[in-house]
Amino acid sequence: MALTKHHIVKTLVECGATHAFTLPGLGITWMLDDFYEVRDKLRLVLTRSEQHASVMAQAYGKVLGRPGVFMGMGPFATTTGAFGVLEAYFAGSPMVVLTDTACYDGFAMRGVYQTMTGDYGAADAVTVLKTMTKFCAYATEIDEAVYGVQMAFKHASLPRYGPAAVVLKTSIIRREFELNKRVTLHPSAGHLGYTPSRPDTGAVDHLAKSLLQSERPLFIVGQGVQNDRARALLESVAFKAGIAVATSYNGKGAIDETAPVSVGMLGTWGCRAANAALREADLVVVLGASLGPDYMRFCEPGLLDPKRQKIIQVDIDPRNSGWVYPVDASITGDVADVLEMLLAFDLGESKRYQREAWIGKSNKAHAYGVIENYKTPSGTLHNADIVRALNEHLTKDHLLTLDAGSNRIWVTGTLRLRTPGQLLAPGGIGGMGWSIPAAVGAKIAKPEKRVIALTGDGGAGMSVTALSTALAENAPITVVVANNAGLGMVRDNMKGPHYGVDYSPTDFAMMAKSMGCRSISVQRAQDMLPALRESEEGQGPCLIDVAIDPEVSHHPASDY
Repeated sequence: MALTKHHIVKTLVECGATHAFTLPGLGITWMLDDFYEVRDKLRLVLTRSEQHASVMAQAYGKVLGRPGVFMGMGPFATTTGAFGVLEAYFAGSPMVVLTDTACYDGFAMRGVYQTMTGDYGAADAVTVLKTMTKFCAYATEIDEAVYGVQMAFKHASLPRYGPAAVVLKTSIIRREFELNKRVTLHPSAGHLGYTPSRPDTGAVDHLAKSLLQSERPLFIVGQGVQNDRARALLESVAFKAGIAVATSYNGKGAIDETAPVSVGMLGTWGCRAANAALREADLVVVLGASLGPDYMRFCEPGLLDPKRQKIIQVDIDPRNSGWVYPVDASITGDVADVLEMLLAFDLGESKRYQREAWIGKSNKAHAYGVIENYKTPSGTLHNADIVRALNEHLTKDHLLTLDAGSNRIWVTGTLRLRTPGQLLAPGGIGGMGWSIPAAVGAKIAKPEKRVIALTGDGGAGMSVTALSTALAENAPITVVVANNAGLGMVRDNMKGPHYGVDYSPTDFAMMAKSMGCRSISVQRAQDMLPALRESEEGQGPCLIDVAIDPEVSHHPASDY
């Protein structure tokens, strides 16, 4: 008779999983032979840490719009692995977490080390995961293991996307698969299908009339627009009627940022042009964005004013409408559906050129898209030099992943992305160490894309070993390390002497070579673009270690 673990793996395949990212331990280790049996359908991706595995699974889900699978042993899946789970939770990425209680076949109540059952002397995996997932099943019976996986895929895939978890009682994983006679398990497909509801036609009609009457309408675009269908429809609607498009951090790159309707990313670390356009708009239509304080300059007075501006919010979750700012009208539904319905209306096409003239004048006044030249000491570059090289190098075939820190702010504040959907940024918890494993996950999800990861030396120090997974999985990525020998963003914000922010010089090029990857060291601005080109000409992953002047500040890159 087959064991429970066989049916767990079979259910993963049945639910459509094609990759599972892991650093295996205990109960997960017990399942490896069953993964081997289905390796032609479901590939197991071995990583160097649970943090890397969770980020790869999250980025995989973010790119494809279907759950990435992260697996790890209970005490580590819920701690180091929480990095990617939290990112998925806050950023709305579909993910399934599979872990166990590490209770060693029934010794949980005896205080065995590593145990996560919640008993005396143990930690509690279920309680931890419930704080950061949409759904968390605790499977203590054989049928619950299979049904829990089915329900996890269901919840992760329903809007708003997010992580869902299954915690397996370790002792059931190797138990013979003999069901309670009162329990029936059904094929997964019948649990997973659903038909989304359509937006209210009257509400969309009201939105269309509001756009028609507006002189300076502006869309605020968030994560809810970051899919192929919604991005294409956004472009059609905005171009049709000359509607300004500003984005949240999670929405950056949802539209060609060189287009005449684009004003860039909002916020303290965004574009002055975007913030200025928002202040001047008479109608603000919020599309799949929360209006969170992080990109609204922490609710700065006058940036968005419900007393003088009309606000209409579109969101798939009604709880998000009017969450931070009161709104005049709310539409519940998929943003793409609303945009498609708007195409049938006159949205003020006769005002298109007048509206675009307003956008163009504001963008010019606030130097939108201008990448300044900065002088640095010999043997170093400025972050702007990396942005300038990326601006020339990126094509429609590229994906770009970002990390935390000053290097990210130079991209979000000054790089205008021409290909919608090209950018993958850590917009949930936004922690260091995301970019490189995210690039690996994105490359596995979309092998046809060229993937570049930009990170600082702080983030690279936490995650550079993810290159070994890229090498093993034949996932050639380019990693650009903006190496300023410290925590640049933290250092910029210190009022007194620098303390606790500087690292000793680290040769990341040598580290990459030690893992069998190619590497390039760059100390001159004129070598940055050739290095990017060279990195994509050879075989396997390549790391570019860029010497950045430690005195470079992120403040000029944003509306600080």
